[in-house]
Amino acid sequence: MRQLGDVIPLPVSVRPDATADFRVTAGVSVSAAPAAAAVADELAGLLRRVTGFPVPRDEDGAIRLRLDETVDEAKSPESYRLDIAADGVTLSAPAAQGLFAGLQTLRQLLPETAVQVEVVLPGGRIEDEPRFAYRGTMLDLARHFYGPADIRSYIDTIAQFKINHLHLHLTDDQGWRLEIEGWPRLTEVSGGEGTGIDGQGPGFLTAREYADLVAYGETRFVTIVPEIDLPGHVNAAQVAYPELTCDGEPVQPRTDAEVGYSSLCADKEETYAFVEDVIRVVAGLTSGPFLHIGGDEALSTTAEDYRTFMTRVLPLAGKYGKRAIGWHEMAAVELPPSAVPQYWRIEPADDGVARAAESGHQVIMSPADRSYLDMKYDESSPLGLDWAGLLGVERSYEWDPADRLPGVGEESLLGVEAPLWSETLRSLADVEYMAFPRLAAIAEIGWTPRADRSWPSFRSRLAEFGPRFAAQGVNFHRSPEIDWK
Repeated sequence: MRQLGDVIPLPVSVRPDATADFRVTAGVSVSAAPAAAAVADELAGLLRRVTGFPVPRDEDGAIRLRLDETVDEAKSPESYRLDIAADGVTLSAPAAQGLFAGLQTLRQLLPETAVQVEVVLPGGRIEDEPRFAYRGTMLDLARHFYGPADIRSYIDTIAQFKINHLHLHLTDDQGWRLEIEGWPRLTEVSGGEGTGIDGQGPGFLTAREYADLVAYGETRFVTIVPEIDLPGHVNAAQVAYPELTCDGEPVQPRTDAEVGYSSLCADKEETYAFVEDVIRVVAGLTSGPFLHIGGDEALSTTAEDYRTFMTRVLPLAGKYGKRAIGWHEMAAVELPPSAVPQYWRIEPADDGVARAAESGHQVIMSPADRSYLDMKYDESSPLGLDWAGLLGVERSYEWDPADRLPGVGEESLLGVEAPLWSETLRSLADVEYMAFPRLAAIAEIGWTPRADRSWPSFRSRLAEFGPRFAAQGVNFHRSPEIDWK
């Protein structure tokens, strides 16, 4: 039988009680307030699947889901308390997000598939809340496109680890992957056949498909963060609309993996009309608070032009009701008060990010040598890159975001994100292979207090997840660092 703390991420407080195990027997039911109905229905479905019993909902269920609005307001809405006793189970939280987080813990304490023996939940109490509000991963749709069904599947898998943001990299030199009203050639040309790395990644999301994904993410408490990469990484936009080049002349499509050669023109008003249109449309389709404007590797943009461009463009996110995130290069300019730099490099210090933190900006930490899921696990990895070094599971776990950059401590961190770039990927199976199990390590870094984390404990709990991944059909990497069950 699983122990009460055998979950990922490790909860804040685990108090087992071996005398209080709960046996899931025929006739068990689930009770919940109307506001918790969706979580209750999902829990009932999980119980039906593993026991084979009907699990109805009624007012007197032995398994109770409660929204407790009297909880301390300082608590995160994702906080929850799980009490398992011999006579029943109570999951309580201040908001639906917390009930959903608690449900993921319960799910890991249950078998993944139907069993022929009695299902027992280990007794005791878990009290839990996240270390950081932002715990994310990024999926690159520009270098290779993944359709709505693949993205929904990925959302389902990441939500189990309490990952609550999915950053979609929607545009780059090799492709434009989101329909923009008024600019049809962006997707007709740069989302069509022959786009993506080696011309192997065509496709795009219609506005309706994207909005549906945003809504689906909300059901899993995963916020979609769209990225439109500017002012570099824009060759696909310029192929579709040559008037966006500095000389108005057409450029050729690119399907290689080079970076730094394209740029919008900071001194053309057509540039800002285009950018504002795109930001307005994307913001209108996105319910979450963030809009990522890229800002990285603008190697063909002079420092003066970069400053001019970003100074005009960054406030547009706020104009349309969003909070701007950008790769950390944007910290070289004066940022709007709510802007969030995202650190992605491997260097041990960055003056711009430190200045931003000192002036009150929150930072997302994504150092490539610790969190980039497209790095090879080891030299034998069939997929991935190695420019930031090899990134095994232990290395992805054994670091702390509050120690990564001088001047950027715990109080300055919005959270962590594990990006996954698609230069070498061609399918959802490839995505899963590179993401899992390393994303589980990043999830624990983002949720669990640093003092409570340890590699031996995580390694042991991760080993138990192998059969669960297999039962779900997740194409995880069976790292030799883990003694998989």
